[in-house]
Amino acid sequence: MTMRFLRGAAWFLAGAAITLAGQLSQRTQLEEYNAEVRKTIVELQQFRQTNTIRIRSTDRKEGAVSLVSLNPAINVWFLLKIEWNGASPANVYHLENTKPAANRLLLDDKYPTGIVIASGSGRYLCDLSLAGDAGALEQARNSARVFYPLCGGRVYLRNAAKGNRTTLEATTEFLRDHVWGGEAIISLGHTLLGERNRETGELRPNVPAAPGTNRDEGPAGFPLAAAIDRRYADRLLTAGNLGMELEGAGRAGMTPGLWYAAAGNPGIFVSILQANLIVPALLQSYLARVNRLDNVEASALCYLLAFDLDRFDLGYALGTEHPRVEWSAHMRAEMKKPGLPGPDGIGSIAPLVSSGLVSPEHSARTVATFTGGFKRAHGAFQFGELSLRNFGSHYGFIEDGVVFSKLQPGLSTVFVTADNAAGMKTWSEQDNAMLARIKHARQNGVPLIDFDAAAQSPAPGVLVSRWGPGNWSGSADERLRTMRSGVALQKNRGKRFLIYAVFSDATPSAMARIFQAYACDYAMLLDMNALEHTYAAVYRRSGSKMAVDHLIRGMSDLDKTVSGEIVPRFLGFPDNRDFFYVMTRRTKEIGK
Repeated sequence: MTMRFLRGAAWFLAGAAITLAGQLSQRTQLEEYNAEVRKTIVELQQFRQTNTIRIRSTDRKEGAVSLVSLNPAINVWFLLKIEWNGASPANVYHLENTKPAANRLLLDDKYPTGIVIASGSGRYLCDLSLAGDAGALEQARNSARVFYPLCGGRVYLRNAAKGNRTTLEATTEFLRDHVWGGEAIISLGHTLLGERNRETGELRPNVPAAPGTNRDEGPAGFPLAAAIDRRYADRLLTAGNLGMELEGAGRAGMTPGLWYAAAGNPGIFVSILQANLIVPALLQSYLARVNRLDNVEASALCYLLAFDLDRFDLGYALGTEHPRVEWSAHMRAEMKKPGLPGPDGIGSIAPLVSSGLVSPEHSARTVATFTGGFKRAHGAFQFGELSLRNFGSHYGFIEDGVVFSKLQPGLSTVFVTADNAAGMKTWSEQDNAMLARIKHARQNGVPLIDFDAAAQSPAPGVLVSRWGPGNWSGSADERLRTMRSGVALQKNRGKRFLIYAVFSDATPSAMARIFQAYACDYAMLLDMNALEHTYAAVYRRSGSKMAVDHLIRGMSDLDKTVSGEIVPRFLGFPDNRDFFYVMTRRTKEIGK
């Protein structure tokens, strides 16, 4: 009895010791995360877990292997580090778990030559020749593949790649980095580019509305139609540059504000609108927050894509170069902390690898991609209250549970949780309690639309009409009208829709009015100034064939052609810019 008691007590104390060690580790990692000191990208991951075993090479060198799960709740990204006593530096490899819902990656000191992949009660031993000089990892690293399959495809090694850049992007970066007065040149370019992309549709009269159409709710399963002036309810609006194939839309045009099903892609919808067609009462609301629209931007065309979130999941990926993690050039100089390379204490994401490409694990399910937000160069505040907080409130971003830049309170945020639920909100300090289960997140400025709880309706954000405090960008003399993109959430009949919109020539005020007309509960700016920065493509698959539809025809210039086949941006080759991708939800998940 005494022996049994002692054995039980020993097990209890051992378990308590492990729990206490884990708690101390978490506390230390939280302190590292919060410390305003120079640090590594690994030290920025407060939820990481590390497993280490000892290894011995064939020539009897001693060493250690560590496997770092960067966010166990997300279970996608890992770092594998191999260190030999007396040798430096360590070899570090960025691994991606291709089946995070099913598989766990482990080290086992009884199996020192590789990693163990556990799935339920099963274990797969993956030999990576960790103690050898020319093992599987080095062969994978020396390959030309961005994602190299290991362990029978259960794991990818992520390799660095040079992202594609357009001539416009490369020229812009050169002017910023090397030409005195380059920012002023770029500002002029913004104004000219904005006017170049301006588009106005033609209204065609005396066309009856589609039979059975309900402007208040739309057909069952469709997004909510925009609130437009009844004088235009029986008109058609033309959009000569629309690159989408639609169900039920003739060459004569589309009813403004209504949604049309995208051909070959159930759950994707397209709409077009101009702000001057919106119901007058809405244009007269919240006048203290929104500038009055001049005739130029009021008549500029807006293209919109909607995705049924019952059918689709949202992903996010960094580009090979952007957004960066160092200090923004667009902030108050006095807000920089000397000695820090960036607002989060890091100046590089190494040894992590950003791919600028949809992972092969997701590419077959991907039905659409669209560009992300501002580069770090403009992703902070120079004016207003937010410029005086948190080192200038640099825009935060997270990919696969890994924090690259902290999410800042007061900023508009699109995010995806561990259970693949997409949401949008203005981030708060209290929301940091969610961080362990945030899979993806991207911040970009302040709200275009926020929900007015008192009125129980969407309302323009309080900083929509304030250029500096809202960090809306544009030219230095506050010429804000240009091509812009934004993302929003809308609800209709219990369904949620993610809406991506491209405005051919607009200020934030025009954007807010359009999203307000579509009754979006929340909306935010993404990027601006050119087709490169507002790119959106939808993919139609039929067997082994894939057609690429672009929201605006000119966006096709951003893709490549190889042997007569279109190779789309983000899906077919790495890009230097960050982006979102929309994936068909796995069949068993639809209808949950």
